[in-house]
Amino acid sequence: MSPLTTGVLYGAATLAVMFSGVPTAFALGIVAVAFMYFFMPAAALDIVAQNVYEEMGNIVILSIPLFILKGAAIGRTDAGRDIYRALHAWLQRIPGGLGIANTVACGLFAAISGSSPGTSLAIGSSGLPEMRRRGYSAGFAAGIIAAGGTLGILLPPSITMILYAVAAEVSLSKLFLAGIGPGLLLITLFSAYTVFRYGREHREAMAEAERSGVRSAILEWEAYTRADKLRMVAKVVPFVTLLTGVMIALYGGYATPSETAGLGAILALLIVAVMYGVYTWRRVYPILAVTLQESTMLMFIIGMSLLYAYVMSSLNISQSAAAWIVSLHLHKWVLVAAILLIVLALGFFLPPVSIILVTAPVILPPLREVGTDLIWFGVVMTIVMETGLIHPPVGLNVFVVRNIAPDIPLGDIIRGVRPFAALMIAAAILLCFVPGIAMWLPTVLSS
Repeated sequence: MSPLTTGVLYGAATLAVMFSGVPTAFALGIVAVAFMYFFMPAAALDIVAQNVYEEMGNIVILSIPLFILKGAAIGRTDAGRDIYRALHAWLQRIPGGLGIANTVACGLFAAISGSSPGTSLAIGSSGLPEMRRRGYSAGFAAGIIAAGGTLGILLPPSITMILYAVAAEVSLSKLFLAGIGPGLLLITLFSAYTVFRYGREHREAMAEAERSGVRSAILEWEAYTRADKLRMVAKVVPFVTLLTGVMIALYGGYATPSETAGLGAILALLIVAVMYGVYTWRRVYPILAVTLQESTMLMFIIGMSLLYAYVMSSLNISQSAAAWIVSLHLHKWVLVAAILLIVLALGFFLPPVSIILVTAPVILPPLREVGTDLIWFGVVMTIVMETGLIHPPVGLNVFVVRNIAPDIPLGDIIRGVRPFAALMIAAAILLCFVPGIAMWLPTVLSS
């Protein structure tokens, strides 16, 4: 059987199993093992565990549970609430300042935790009820939190970028640096849309107040004294210091990614112990439990994705597909656009982790052939994958927000995130025309 026929069967079987409702990790594992049984030597099944172990034995991948521990230590406390409140106190005089505060808080928390759903949960638990109490429409407020959470896979220490660096064999430090500029760009775009949308809702509330005499809460604002603002900032300083220290250790070459992750986790545990009294076993246990749960789930997805890619390679599917794409002699930008459209479509069904590990053997060789900067492409690909986090049927952040506010109809949440998804696509297109947004920082710091 030719690699083309095998590849078609492989893809069709994957879609059939996934659409049956089987979780992603199990679906990829089932298809991989089935094709090993029918199309590979019998001895291949005897070394499934060995293959998965060897593929996951990369030291960079082993840093992921430590980054998850750091995020859990902060996310399971009131750190997200304190970050959000401090930003709100300083930004509340700006039109839409409450929404901007949530967006910036998501960016800051994402840079600390590296988790997209964790960011949505930590900031949304305080920010979403507060925005609704202040008169923001439910869909608008939900969109701010869900979209802000996507920054967790773009800003360092993004777990998604860790896996991309391993798959593409590029510098993780440079990749992290390349994500900072686009991350700030998205925060700016989200904030600008927030101001625009807030202005429209404010005008509608003013018109309703003039017509009926009923004033919406969006027309009110709360004053904070300078002492209040400084007291709130004091609670954020330790986390900003942690973020700065980790970045200096990583980008300055003082520590490897795994060492940086371990350092960050220990410091995060010390900070929450001092600031929030999280030092007894009763309070530390939930942090360790959620770390174990999330790490196990994510590492299982990674393991099965790697096994799936291994079978693709062993059956010559990925090599043949890559060679066929190269033989088309597509223009660089046609190839990049086609791949990004495929990634966008896959994002509706697969989590970013699986997309990277499954597609890397196919898309990376043609991209290298046409001279594409793989660090730049990793950032653009990450932004495109972000849209899958706020778009059904996967839309993980959508369901995180739904769990925070179950009374908000799912349709309202989806309508609320669509403008933010459009801004992500616009940002990805802008990076194609102005790659320096991503590449300026790693170029300057590595020169």
